[in-house]
Amino acid sequence: MQLEIDITSCSRVCAATDRPLQPGDVYFSLLQLEANEMIRKDFSAEAWQGAPDECVGWWRSRVPAKDDSQPVMAPIDVMLNLFEALEEVPAETEFRYLLGLLLLRRKSLRREDSIQDDKGREVLVLHCSRREKDYELIVSEPSPEQAMKLQQQMFDLLYGTREVTPAVPASQQRTE
Repeated sequence: MQLEIDITSCSRVCAATDRPLQPGDVYFSLLQLEANEMIRKDFSAEAWQGAPDECVGWWRSRVPAKDDSQPVMAPIDVMLNLFEALEEVPAETEFRYLLGLLLLRRKSLRREDSIQDDKGREVLVLHCSRREKDYELIVSEPSPEQAMKLQQQMFDLLYGTREVTPAVPASQQRTE
């Protein structure tokens, strides 16, 4: 049985006051793992009281003006915290694998080795020089349909409320 992480995108409403966040407003986002579900909460600057101890990560952002076209990604430390937290959620192996690939692409992680675990699965050994730590990442490639869904969830979580345009249409993706 697979547990899906259903992560909402930036709500543009303060979680503490229910006040709508307006273009140009500074706000804070945090991620929390609650009952194997990743929750994102957004707070206006006025309502922000700091991150609780149990949060995976937090960051400061500004609601984009209507003419802003580029979303801003969550900080690398937040993505690394999420990557570490998902290690404890075995049902999210595919999501963690895609996040690991993103961190590799952004050069936050470096591939050191490839091994096989006791179940015969390929496991990448990754190193993070930022944290001086090694991680194991189970290679778990999702189906093209699942990859698009996970990619959208990741985009909503780490960027905001923008649709993801796939680089390769699902009909042309390899299904090996």
